[in-house]
Amino acid sequence: MIFTEDTFEQAIIELFETMGYLHFYAPELERDYASPFLDSILYDSLLRINKNLPLEAIEESISKLKNLDTGSLIQKNIIFMDYLQNGITVKFYIKGEERPALVRLLDYENIQNNTFYIVNQFTFLENGNNRRPDIILFINGLPLVLMELKSPSKDEVSVENAYLQIRNYMQDIPSLFYYNAICVISDLSTNKAGTITSGLDRFMEWKTKDGDYEDTASVQFDTFYEGMFQKERLLDILKNFILFSDDGQKSIKILAGYHQYFAVHKAIEKAKIATETDGKGGVFWHTQGSGKSLSMVFYAHLLQKALDSPTIVVMTDRIDLDDQLYTQFSKCAPFLRQTPVQAESKEHLKELLDGRVANGIIFTTMFKFERDERPLSERRNIVVMADEAHRGQYGFEEKLIIKENEQGEKEAYTVIGNARIIHDALPNATFIGFTGTPISAKDRNTREVFGDYIDIYDMTQAVEDGATRPVYYESRVVHLKLDKHTLELIDSTYDILEQQSDAATIEKSKKMLGQMESVLGADATIQSLCEDIVAHYEKYRANLLTGKAMIVAYSRAIAIKIYRKLLELRPTWEEKIGVVMTGGNNDPEDWKKIVGTKAYKEELARKFSLFEPAILEEIAKMKEKNIAVEILKKLMAEQVSL
Repeated sequence: MIFTEDTFEQAIIELFETMGYLHFYAPELERDYASPFLDSILYDSLLRINKNLPLEAIEESISKLKNLDTGSLIQKNIIFMDYLQNGITVKFYIKGEERPALVRLLDYENIQNNTFYIVNQFTFLENGNNRRPDIILFINGLPLVLMELKSPSKDEVSVENAYLQIRNYMQDIPSLFYYNAICVISDLSTNKAGTITSGLDRFMEWKTKDGDYEDTASVQFDTFYEGMFQKERLLDILKNFILFSDDGQKSIKILAGYHQYFAVHKAIEKAKIATETDGKGGVFWHTQGSGKSLSMVFYAHLLQKALDSPTIVVMTDRIDLDDQLYTQFSKCAPFLRQTPVQAESKEHLKELLDGRVANGIIFTTMFKFERDERPLSERRNIVVMADEAHRGQYGFEEKLIIKENEQGEKEAYTVIGNARIIHDALPNATFIGFTGTPISAKDRNTREVFGDYIDIYDMTQAVEDGATRPVYYESRVVHLKLDKHTLELIDSTYDILEQQSDAATIEKSKKMLGQMESVLGADATIQSLCEDIVAHYEKYRANLLTGKAMIVAYSRAIAIKIYRKLLELRPTWEEKIGVVMTGGNNDPEDWKKIVGTKAYKEELARKFSLFEPAILEEIAKMKEKNIAVEILKKLMAEQVSL
């Protein structure tokens, strides 16, 4: 069968009819062409859903709905989405006494109490413009989903044209989009959903009906529609998986991807069991760049209902990561219906937890927990969300460490695992681990704390879905012309790092790293490296590729030297390059301008766009974590001449 735009439209209508939607052909309806609602259906639906409220309350809610506060399209959509998800607060009078009430627009508990319509060719008039979107899904008379279709048989048109048409609609008939929750673009072979703030690249496919990631490379169009728009699932998405992230300057409307939706639900079901049993909430592995921090927000939101107002502790192992997650949750505070709090110290963490009986989203680093005579809380509905769970948030055992002091004498002291300290403080809490990297098959520690995987969304799947950019590796030899003694020094340093297992070895490795610093930071080394970078860029990259690049330095001092050498070689690059690293109180004065303020680093992050500030900070601290050494080691394996 050859699909034209009309036959494609009819096929979608028929599919929705099989899902229980009623169909209206808009030109046959008696309606106000300047109203975005199906007015009579809206009125009847609100009376039915809110049958215990007087007519006065229903009429006030409709008045509020039709007269949103002044502001931009996005600001009005924010108000509407709050109404949609949480209801409209109204007042009415009984015997002269004012009474507050909440008018619900949708019945999320009883699906059959709502009306679902698929309406095609819905003409809308505004500001002298006459526009007719292909399909609109109305629930209770509200135009919640707008679909723009393109003919599958015309090669010259595609979903890109559908996206541009929706953007034009937003300019021509903005009132229709005040009440929009989801936008869809479709040409049969490609079917994607996004929001009124989504760029084309953020419109995403929905590739499964049941959360199975198998066979998602090429999916049928019915998988997209049946996966997202079954009545129960659509209501769930509208209520729990659409949010606004607002940094005070810009609001971004976010629709969860299919991998986030199904994984969060799996995690919620696991949490319900864990709070009643062993407290192991599982491991949530979603690869970097696939929206893991937002998945944590959706999870925290759904936990409020699933566990009857639990207290949520979001725990990280780094201050910068704590700041990053706290910032993300704070941007979504209205969706969470509470304001996150960041523990400023060990004492503050105790104040936040001690005696609390419900609610609260508390951010802390794991190091703010300490041993105490009694637990901070013995409640069962506390959930600890540990980010980067594969790193340091484990260890139940006590270890006896023997260390040699400066006088050559041996001293013994006891080290207690981090998991033991945290579990002693919150003995009945449930622990869920979030990670962007796979856990080693040999890593029993992480499973001991969190349990097994809840959901796996790896790099291959993320790249296939377009959620993450593919990574390509190209080996490159940089001839730094170091002598044999220097190469032997590097080899011996690697050997020591491979065997790091106790304090004495680590102390010894630090001394060796100091020698590595002098080798890799030598003027001749920096000169050779920068000349090669400049030559390679200008010959092979400058006129072929667009985008960003990062140079990972071994230390902060070397980063400054590379920056200065690049500007010495290419003075006109001052606006093209920058240094992102942590400043220190003892830094040379002439570093200050280069390092800049926190705001400057955040601005750099925005320019790079691919990298969050915390990721840039982490790279800047690579020497401390020996990550740079691991990178160098891989280069050695590729026979790079150092």
